[in-house]
Amino acid sequence: MTTTGIMAVVAATAVVLAVVWLYNRLVRARVRVDEAWAQVATDLQRRHDLIPSLVGVVRGYAAHESELFEEVTRARAAALGPHPPEERRAAEDALTDALARLLLLAESYPQLRADAVFGDLQTELAATEDRLAFARDFAAHRVARYHELLDAFPSVLVARLFRFERRPTFVADEHARAVPTATVTGPRSAT
Repeated sequence: MTTTGIMAVVAATAVVLAVVWLYNRLVRARVRVDEAWAQVATDLQRRHDLIPSLVGVVRGYAAHESELFEEVTRARAAALGPHPPEERRAAEDALTDALARLLLLAESYPQLRADAVFGDLQTELAATEDRLAFARDFAAHRVARYHELLDAFPSVLVARLFRFERRPTFVADEHARAVPTATVTGPRSAT
């Protein structure tokens, strides 16, 4: 084999290895995006699971507010359905708004604010909202990093060759990130 032939084989091997390396890098980034969104989905499910208990406790003190309870229930049902990211964002924002009204209603009921179960649920919801905000930020970072790889040279060539697609970003509005919580004051009763 001639020197030119050896150089051609080495160059072809280098190109193949570079393509394989870039392909694997893109796959790893895409998997990390999927993992990050799975954590967001887990935190959203936890949030959704807390809502019926919260509504039940508030209903015990403010049964006449049935319209608000129905609104929260409808918003939860809408958020649980399968949606494209844009619709999911709107459904989660509507649920956040309904939850905010429910928690603000609790301000009018001192006995409710003093209820230990309500306080525990409120604490759980606040912790879940914090985890959810972190998970969303982390997922948004992973998506941005993945998109950066899709757009940067030379990985853009491999991404187009193997048809890697952009991933949607689901970032909640700022008002959705800070769900107002009712202040629990006074002594808590054991229920």
